[in-house]
Amino acid sequence: MPLNRRTFLGRSAVAGAGVALGGGVVGAGPAAASEAKGHGHGHPQKRYSFTVMGTTDLHGNVFNWDYFTDKEFDDSAHNDVGLAKISTLVDQIREDRGRRNTLLIDAGDTIQGTQLSYYYAKIDPITAKRGPVHPMAQAMNKIGYDAAALGNHEFNYGIPVLRKFEEQCDFPLLGANALDAKTLRPAFAPYVIKRVRTPHGRDVRVAVLGLTNPGIAIWDKANVGGKMVFPGLEEQAAKWVPKLRSMGADVVIVSAHSGSSGTSSYGDQLPYIENAAGLVAEQVPGIDAILVGHAHSEIPEYFVTNKKTGKKVVLSEPLKWGQRLTLFDFDLVWEKGRWVVEKVGASVLNSNTVAEDPRITSLLGDEHTKVVAYVNQVIGTSVVAMSTAEAPWKDEPVIDLINLVQAETVKEALAGGEYAELPVLSQAACFSRTASIPAGEVTIKDAAGLYPFENTLEARLLTGAQLKDYLEYSARYYVQTAAGAPVDTSKLTNAEDIPDYNYDVVSGVTYDIDIAKPVGSRIVGLSFEGAPLDPASQFVFAVNNYRASGGGNFPHVPGAKQLWANSDEIRNTIIGWVQAKGSVDPAEFASVDWRLTRDGVPVF
Repeated sequence: MPLNRRTFLGRSAVAGAGVALGGGVVGAGPAAASEAKGHGHGHPQKRYSFTVMGTTDLHGNVFNWDYFTDKEFDDSAHNDVGLAKISTLVDQIREDRGRRNTLLIDAGDTIQGTQLSYYYAKIDPITAKRGPVHPMAQAMNKIGYDAAALGNHEFNYGIPVLRKFEEQCDFPLLGANALDAKTLRPAFAPYVIKRVRTPHGRDVRVAVLGLTNPGIAIWDKANVGGKMVFPGLEEQAAKWVPKLRSMGADVVIVSAHSGSSGTSSYGDQLPYIENAAGLVAEQVPGIDAILVGHAHSEIPEYFVTNKKTGKKVVLSEPLKWGQRLTLFDFDLVWEKGRWVVEKVGASVLNSNTVAEDPRITSLLGDEHTKVVAYVNQVIGTSVVAMSTAEAPWKDEPVIDLINLVQAETVKEALAGGEYAELPVLSQAACFSRTASIPAGEVTIKDAAGLYPFENTLEARLLTGAQLKDYLEYSARYYVQTAAGAPVDTSKLTNAEDIPDYNYDVVSGVTYDIDIAKPVGSRIVGLSFEGAPLDPASQFVFAVNNYRASGGGNFPHVPGAKQLWANSDEIRNTIIGWVQAKGSVDPAEFASVDWRLTRDGVPVF
């Protein structure tokens, strides 16, 4: 039974209702059901087993393809990506368990991340009159998803694109804690109840509760501010799980776009935890399993004991981009007139063990071809090759290029205004250690590869003292390494598991980072135009919206005065800059503004 969106959205606006769907589940194969002797009464005990499959953080991956390198995806572990591979795994499980004894769900971040998903949001948008159907909707409909939670990146292109995608999906997008800002009622379906038919009479009622990430309020403020609010996962789960149980749910699964670590990248800017899946399991009784998303980690099976009931809740997070498929295997027993979960376990399957499903690759072959042609458009030339390979520990020209484009864009935007005379500094990070600009022809994919995220540009007002704090915070990224000790670049970075994208370098000032010193006292010789930086001086800071809104929890910037903001992706600004220049020559902009030292001696 397909969901009638108009009816549902009208209803949910009034009543905050969920979606109860039957559909697609009409019987059980012999493999799933059995009868065992009861507890000494001579009556055989009814048992039933079924499997819930899960994906998360697909990020626009349908094909096993990297649009930034324009070749088949590969990494050091030889993982594969994409829904075409997942489809093959799903078919195998349905064949093995009986399709009727399976469900398939997702935990969010679906429509952003590749040039394929970008193309259908921006270049040939799904929101256009008679626009195309989103490739992710086409693929997920064909595979037969039952539900998907909303991820934070679903909001990157604005609510109209998300609503259009929702309309194109044959399954509900769930978000119990995505509320309408005015009515505080769910703006999306909070849950879906699926009926799984057994050979024993009564169906198993499986409730899937969708929860998304509170950080959306910060990261996509421009798109959701005043329209939607995103309260904490724990409080919303505590509200909905008892309701689902009272509605007759035998099994409750949470699909949560939220990691399991209990941490937040935005510090205390929100009272809600970013990675709250483990806390939900611990605090909210009545949950059987949680499909975890958002953290891009692989957790095959992880048990959390609920503090109120003492029962174990199983969590599983399949690796991002369709690299893994989670399987939750449920064993149920009929007790006192209802189905009770006796046992549940989880495991993951690796998508690199199977071929792509030709039904999916042929379905979207035309879209793939269009996007490959788009990313291979030549936009200019480069005098030399530039790479990010050593950017995490050396000031590389390719990162200088990002900072140059950002600083020039901000200067131009502020020209003739109140802040036009202030010097402009700029922050950038190494998003990928494999990005490069080749010597010779430069294409869209080369420029876009420098900036794989959909971040936009802002200008904030900072003092010299605040900038020093900012750089000290960034320098936590390095593992403290004593003077004279050997330096191994494979062990030098990512201290405290800080990702590369949360290590910022700043152009427009010069400084050393003394990695022999403890965190908080590493920035040495911070200078502006050859003189020590005045703590009271004022600067315009060109910064991406993720950082400006608290992503990474860097100090001062989120509370700093906003002087200007732009809605165009920084990636597009870089592409436009290269097109306008025609030629990129690092001799015109590259400079060594920062370096790693130990007791004043350069490390490299």
